[in-house]
Amino acid sequence: MLTLGSLAFATPWVLLGLAVLPLIWLLLRVTPPAPRLQRFPAIRLLFGLRQREETPARTPWWLILLRMVLAAAVIVGLAHPLLNPGGRLPGGGPVVLVIDDGWAAARDWTGRQRDAVGLLDIAERDNRAVVLLTTARQPGGEAPIAIGPQRAAEIRSRVQALAPKPWPVDRAAARQALEKLPLSGAAQAVYYADGLDDPAIMGFAEALQRLGALRVVTAPARALPLLLLPPDNRPGDVEVVLKRIPTDQPDLAVVRALAADGRLLARETVTFEPNGARASTRLSLPIELRNSLARLEIEGQEQTGAVVLLDERWQRRPVGVVSSTPLEGGQSLLQDTYYLERALAPFAEIRRGSIADLLHSQLAVLLLPDDAVIAQADHAALKSFMDAGGVVVRFAGPRLADDKPDDDLVPVRLRPGGRELGTALQWTEPAHLAPFRANSPFAGLSVPTEVTISRQVLAEPALDLPEKSWAQLADGTPLVTADKRGAGWLVLFHVPGNAEWSNLPLSGLFVEMLRRVVALSRGVAGGAGNQPLPPLETLDGFGRLQAAPASATALLPEEAKNGVWPVEPRHPPGFYGTDQLRQAVNLTQSVTEIAPLGRLPAGVQRGELETAGELDLKAWLLTGALALALLDLVIALALRGLLLTRARVASVALAALLLGAGAAHAQTPATGNDADDFALKATLETRLVYVRTGNNDVDEVSRAGLRGLTTVLNRRTAVEAAEPMAVDVETDELAFFPLLYWPVVADQRPLSPAAIERLNTYLHTGGTILFDTRDQGELSFDARNGPGARRLQQLVHGLEIPPLAPVPPDHVLTKAFYLMQDFPGRYAGGTLWVESKEGSTDEVSSVIVGSNDYAGAWAIDNANRPMFAVVPGGEHQREYAFRFGVNLVMYALTGNYKTDQVHVPSILERLGQ
Repeated sequence: MLTLGSLAFATPWVLLGLAVLPLIWLLLRVTPPAPRLQRFPAIRLLFGLRQREETPARTPWWLILLRMVLAAAVIVGLAHPLLNPGGRLPGGGPVVLVIDDGWAAARDWTGRQRDAVGLLDIAERDNRAVVLLTTARQPGGEAPIAIGPQRAAEIRSRVQALAPKPWPVDRAAARQALEKLPLSGAAQAVYYADGLDDPAIMGFAEALQRLGALRVVTAPARALPLLLLPPDNRPGDVEVVLKRIPTDQPDLAVVRALAADGRLLARETVTFEPNGARASTRLSLPIELRNSLARLEIEGQEQTGAVVLLDERWQRRPVGVVSSTPLEGGQSLLQDTYYLERALAPFAEIRRGSIADLLHSQLAVLLLPDDAVIAQADHAALKSFMDAGGVVVRFAGPRLADDKPDDDLVPVRLRPGGRELGTALQWTEPAHLAPFRANSPFAGLSVPTEVTISRQVLAEPALDLPEKSWAQLADGTPLVTADKRGAGWLVLFHVPGNAEWSNLPLSGLFVEMLRRVVALSRGVAGGAGNQPLPPLETLDGFGRLQAAPASATALLPEEAKNGVWPVEPRHPPGFYGTDQLRQAVNLTQSVTEIAPLGRLPAGVQRGELETAGELDLKAWLLTGALALALLDLVIALALRGLLLTRARVASVALAALLLGAGAAHAQTPATGNDADDFALKATLETRLVYVRTGNNDVDEVSRAGLRGLTTVLNRRTAVEAAEPMAVDVETDELAFFPLLYWPVVADQRPLSPAAIERLNTYLHTGGTILFDTRDQGELSFDARNGPGARRLQQLVHGLEIPPLAPVPPDHVLTKAFYLMQDFPGRYAGGTLWVESKEGSTDEVSSVIVGSNDYAGAWAIDNANRPMFAVVPGGEHQREYAFRFGVNLVMYALTGNYKTDQVHVPSILERLGQ
């Protein structure tokens, strides 16, 4: 191979053909072109005819130059030129190509393949055999196997078909495969490592070095993978922790939170400090959106360690606490609910109410304090709840101790009365808890010595009492018993939920015991218990969720280590279980730390992946030569007069020019004057209009929201609206539109004086603007100078905003089409403001201000599906948001006609008065 700087030739002897170029030049120069044929009419027309063009005696110089370039391109192309060629491989033995194909190699996988293919090209030119070894186990769990020695072309196809696997590499097993290689003589080993350290790397490198010279290639430190750890299920925001291999440079990463259907719920930027290995951020989500989280990922990483799948364990499960007092009512320190709610608050969503009300909502666990009264109808409902997989937890106190013995809503038969310990009339002391048994759900929890029981409800002795006992006192009497009921559980604490009989509710043990009980539930549906969990969907090496492969096997309970299943070829990361119960297995539950590739044996050469690989110019040069040959053919035909004459060419060009001008003239009315087109589009059909803010994301939501509201209007009312329009308040005429939807953004440009004048004219002549701050904030407007008014004046400085007040109960907006008093959007709770004293323009408020993100609730995609979640009321709230939109449009179109007394009887009839 001949190398000239960054250019090399694989077959340089072909370049000897360049010596023939002077001979070709001479031949082309002395050989005249073929004579041109000219057909003449009758002989008499030849008299006085002058030959304007003569056929040259020699080939034109520019045509000779073209043909010389063509010949040179063919010769150089056949010499197989290479740009940025790879260096020659030392030695003459086989090449051992080793590639890490675990999860950590996925981020720069394309570069690894490109570099490895370039190495194989060099081996093919040197006619050297190649052995291929990948270090990750096969999908079925088989150990790595070395392939070869084979021709480099055969190994190239295998390398191009490789893909990273979603589990770690096994360098110890790969070392055993190396030791079985039947190689004779010295070899050249090239190891494309993933850049991460492990205990087996030193022995593996030594085994490679024994084969011959060893070169280890890794990605640059800045390109090594990041880790995304599963978040803890804690109250408040979701804390996300990222880890990296420290570098002396800061770095940024973007974390995305996605729902199961792919909706983006949150997106946050994480900053790594210089030399920092850990960074974190918090995702602030409402409880409804938090419970819909299904996936966290690091944007742009595309590897399994940057993806965390979330199942029901990360949801704050709904737990009902039976109580006769409202949630915001005062609570006594003697009430069970006081202690129960504080113990449940860190990990559950708490709901309070009666048994009937709570069971009508979706619950995972229902807690019954001792004072809860169970009616006959509630008795049947509780049984159905447990049969469907719910967990009912009861607390025994004075009422249950004196209750009738035939109560079947207890897991064991109870003795009447109770057992008192450590009172003034007894010699005994308060009892302590015994360690939890291995088969108890509380197994592994440490029992504090300060937790004591002074009174309890005793269970009647029975053969199955030990099996039903989850917690016991030191003397063996049960403290917590449970019984399987249908697909659910019935659990009984033999003490109340307050501190009257024990100090257990005051301890952290009580919190952990309730956490374990809540974890027994499988959300709203029933669970699989201790049954094997078959694979549903798994991640590939690039972090993409796909159908589980045939090699994936079910998760067995005994394979879990501290509740975590390690990722391996038989259990790739993904979802396991059933559609009702999904167990997420993540790589970063077992791989929580990463370290850079450590010390290697002496004599090992280290390198980094090439940013620009070897470029083969042969195909480009031969393709260019073919193009030049076609051009030479066209020129030769033209010189011989076998192509169109000049007159014909001019005629064709003139006709094409005239046709193009005619087409352009025909299209002129279609484009026309922009202002006229805008006016026609705005006036020929009724349209909802939004103000273009300059923020593309907000404008797209506004367009989708008004499109959804248009669909509802066309279905439910006599309004026949067309597709919504966007207006620019700086340039567009606003008089065509009775209503403008204006989403307020913080970065919107200030209005020009011309726009302010246009908007004030619009408001004074009957137009209405709905300002949506989209922040669910409580705006406050006084007559002129309230803080909310000042804030809005800052956003649209110079706009004449009239005095505003909350919508009164008898306002036309409350009855324009639907009867309603609340005006929710994507969020609820914000106040809707209108003019405090409506003007004389048909008594329609010119300015309406809200904060509930109405377009977000109305927005639909191309399949007419809602684009955003509505909180906290869900689809019921979305329906009322649409109703508000209908009322708003009818209010803007029809004014105050609903205030006419003729409508009073029908409105009163609908109100039931």
